[in-house]
This record gives sequence, C-alpha cells and structure tokens, in this order.
Amino acid sequence: MTQGLSSAQASNKEASLTDLLTGVTLNPEAGGGIAFLVFDLLLDLIVSVQLRPGQRISDKEIASALGISKTPVREALIRLDEANLVKLVPQSGTYVTLISVQRYTTACFIRLQLEMGAARAAAAFPDPRHSVAELEDLHAQLIAVQAADDHIGFVRIDEAFHQRIFMLAGYGDAWVTARRTQFDLNRARNIRRRHRILRGPEVLEQHAEVIAALQARDPDRAEAAMRVHIGDIDRQISRLFTDYRLNGLIELPTVN
Repeated sequence: MTQGLSSAQASNKEASLTDLLTGVTLNPEAGGGIAFLVFDLLLDLIVSVQLRPGQRISDKEIASALGISKTPVREALIRLDEANLVKLVPQSGTYVTLISVQRYTTACFIRLQLEMGAARAAAAFPDPRHSVAELEDLHAQLIAVQAADDHIGFVRIDEAFHQRIFMLAGYGDAWVTARRTQFDLNRARNIRRRHRILRGPEVLEQHAEVIAALQARDPDRAEAAMRVHIGDIDRQISRLFTDYRLNGLIELPTVN
C-alpha cells in the first residue's frame, strides 16, 4: 500500500466512517468481546465496499463514533491487517488494502474447486438431513426478489442457495472455510453490483440447471452445471483487468 490515495481511489462517493457508524451500537453480551465486534463490523463494511479499497480509516474516529476506547479498535485493526484487509502504515495511518490480484486468483480457484466438489457430493451422497426442496424454495425466493428488483435481497438469498448446497453435500463447515478465502473476490463482485452490473436472469437459469442435476442424482451433470455457473478462472481474471470500475482499486503482483 502506498502512502495516500490516488484520485481514482478517493471516490467522491466514499462515505466517512462517522456516517457509516452513526446509530451503530455494540452489544458486549453477544460474545467475543468488543474487539471482535469491531472487527466483524469493519470486515462487513470493507467486503461490502462501503469502505473502499485505498480509503484511509482512523482508529480515533471509529472509537468516537462507537463510543468506545481506542484499545479494542486497534486490536480489531491488527486482526484486519493480518487478514490483508487493511494496511497499517507507520507515520501515515491505516488504509483499506487494494484488491490483490494474487488473492483474487487464489479465491477464484478455491471457490471453483469447492463449489464443484460440493455439487458433485450433493448429487452422489446427499445428506438426509437436507433436501433439494430447500434449494427449490430458495430459487423461488430468488425469482421473486429478481422480479422486485431487490438487489440486496438477491445477493443474500444467492449466498444462502450456495451454502445450502454445501449442507446438502454434508460439508457445511467447508462453506465457512471457503468464505474466509473470498474477501477480495467478493469486494470486486460488490463493486460491480454497486454499478448495477447484475446477472439475475442468467444466474436463475444456471441455478435451475444445478437443481435439475441434483434432483437427477447425476454427479457429473451437477459438477458441470456448477462449473458453468461459477465460470472459468481465466475469464474471471480477465474481467478483473478489463473492468474500468476497478481502475485504481487493484494491487498488481510484484515483479521480482
């Protein structure tokens, strides 16, 4: 991370931390301690791109907005630094990291492999505690929110659809693991979503094919359907470099 922001990074649509945190209250009884709650809160703001790549954030401003001391805020920022979501720059400040090409590539690979594996397992050896009917219900909800142009609802239910496939496969824990590797991938996706670059009808058609494959108990068809839905890695990487909405928000690989 370089000190300061370029004009491309410092969008005039950036919201201040105070604006984003106004009205937010932390519940110490929720478990994990205040530092964990601050970490979780900032993580959501970063991944949802409400805090943009390259944006400077202040522990003092966060503490003031939340009405807490700076100690748990600093602890949360250290954890975010370890997760490569912020960069602590001595004598400068704390900045949201740019989207890393390397982490994005890794995330694409992990997502593709795990999602295809989950689809195959769900078709071959479905967990009896779950059923394809659960996916059909979520698909019906997606159709409804798509018709209502409810972008936020579509994203939420789409996430639930994919999580349910992992549960049907008997690998619910793998979904949690997969989510921890997807931060940069999801940031890029959320930037596009904020610009209304949506694939609703295409997603619905692909989900329907996944459901049909699972109903048929056909592992090969389920894996192939998921591969089409997720998309090949080369295409994902190409989009990262050619989408002008990501200009100035990407950290290019270091050339040795």
